[in-house]
Amino acid sequence: MATDFPDYLNVDYSDGEGEDPADYPSINHKLEKAIEVTKEGLEQYESPVVMWTGGKDSTLTLYFVKEVADRFDFEVPPVVFIDHYQHFDELMDYVDHWADEWDLDVIWARNEDVGEYVDENGLDPGDDIPIDGLSEHNQHHVRDILEYEEDTFPFLLDTYVGNHLLKTVALNDAIEEHDVDGILSGIRWDEQESRADETFFSPRHDPDIYPPHDRVQPILQFAEPDVWEAFWNFVVPDTVEEYPDDGYVPQGQDDLPEGVEKRDVPVSPKYFAGFRSLGSEVSTDKSAEEPAWLQDMENTTERAGRAQDKEDLMERLRDLGYM
Repeated sequence: MATDFPDYLNVDYSDGEGEDPADYPSINHKLEKAIEVTKEGLEQYESPVVMWTGGKDSTLTLYFVKEVADRFDFEVPPVVFIDHYQHFDELMDYVDHWADEWDLDVIWARNEDVGEYVDENGLDPGDDIPIDGLSEHNQHHVRDILEYEEDTFPFLLDTYVGNHLLKTVALNDAIEEHDVDGILSGIRWDEQESRADETFFSPRHDPDIYPPHDRVQPILQFAEPDVWEAFWNFVVPDTVEEYPDDGYVPQGQDDLPEGVEKRDVPVSPKYFAGFRSLGSEVSTDKSAEEPAWLQDMENTTERAGRAQDKEDLMERLRDLGYM
């Protein structure tokens, strides 16, 4: 990271303040804003990365990055994938496949200290990990930053300690190792209360908490149905040569245009199977039997299938550097 960060930037950290998806009334308004923010992000930051989880939101963000890079002659930045060791196998296959198809430079962010302890001791999700069995770096995070006083914590992603070590510490270590100054991420205002006040350019400058950097957030203005509208009308047709140019919305798990299979489209197979959130294999269930984009998004919660959905927890994790 440049030593004069963030002095070389000229971004408006208040852009999006007080707004919500209704301020962008049509899909075209949302697309135009996403392109604008993405272009500024690629222009302004010297060492940007794209946060990619393999989920719909981060894949939509990656789509905008690829489109803007192609249109305005930018390099596609590396993508950061946080491997927290509890992903669905289908998700990992999806990520490997599309990373290869799109020729992505993937930075695999892992808390290898925790991963090695789990492997060496043959632990399963939910088993306890002793704090004193971890590195000084991880012990510092648990004791001094989280102020966690227990002797052990469960090897689970959807807990305060587990989430922080497996996601946030892994991410912050990658930011520091690769001198990242800007992260293009796919969070949305409507996802959670803790994200409703985010802005398109969000500073993370406190060196006592995380390596100083900014979050660039091009799809804040998309609600969940908008994401799927963008997928079936833009992302998929622009990616799959055999897909109808004017878009086509599948009406079932196997309802794709002739000659197109699930593996051909950049949509995780878990969404076809009824999952609306892809948190972890251990703690995430399908929301319904029909594909995610056909479910009742107005009257149901997107993260209802996830164990971790506590707003106070999400707010604390955000303050520590979680997405």
